[in-house]
Amino acid sequence: MTDTRGDDAGAAAAGDALADREWRLIREEALPGPLCMAYDAVAAETAAEGGPRTVRVYQWSPSTLSLGYRNDPDDVDWQFCEREGIDVVRRPTGGGAIYHDEVGDVSYSTIAPADELPGDLMETYDLLCEPLLTACAELGVPAGFAEESYPELYHPACYLRALHPAHDVMYRGQKLSGNAQYRRRDSIIQHGSLTFSSRAERTLGCFVDPPVNAERFRERVTGLDEHADLTRGECVETLESALATWADAEVGEWTDAEHERAREIAREKFASDRWNRERIDPLER
Repeated sequence: MTDTRGDDAGAAAAGDALADREWRLIREEALPGPLCMAYDAVAAETAAEGGPRTVRVYQWSPSTLSLGYRNDPDDVDWQFCEREGIDVVRRPTGGGAIYHDEVGDVSYSTIAPADELPGDLMETYDLLCEPLLTACAELGVPAGFAEESYPELYHPACYLRALHPAHDVMYRGQKLSGNAQYRRRDSIIQHGSLTFSSRAERTLGCFVDPPVNAERFRERVTGLDEHADLTRGECVETLESALATWADAEVGEWTDAEHERAREIAREKFASDRWNRERIDPLER
């Protein structure tokens, strides 16, 4: 299938409008999985209430398997994850599960009010993935959206699902980055994982009897470190710079109120078994 993107003019107009708003860049933080997701939710509340829009980079620490919203918990090898010290957290976005650790990936989020972004899904991905693709090019790995669909290898795992031109970022026929959106009534969260170093064995170990071995995984998935002589720190700095330039963002910080709210959301929702194992949102009344 040929990659047919959205209306470039529409995305450009939306980009110009976003640049007129107040944006902040939250530099990379090392956070446990529940807080990684809780700060996205807090940023969405802040943006919807008229506060700054947010671009952020973050590191999952300790290692975490982030489940897509509809992932079946029965596919997770919970004993392996507990033994290896891997947290399991469910994302509000769709897609499959992703293994994150302190070395393997660099994660980012972009959060803005819904009425400031295109209504068309492809246009929104085009717009919000611009800084990601810019960073890859500046790192010497000029990635792009998949130019065709790729068959599914294993549905529960994000990077082994069927690849789609809308949001899967590829380099030389291998997946480099996965991105997903959560569209709330008043705000949009897009977050993604940029693979710095592929972790085949660790990823596959998180699942119960996956029908894919490490060699097959590596044929589908690649990392930046396979194609460029760079450190993870350089990758982080380049992505932060690309996000800040794209949004014309100033380096900022979370407020004390946002820290408190994030801890509350993490504790009550993203760290709860009701959410992670049963997909029941404890915060919905």
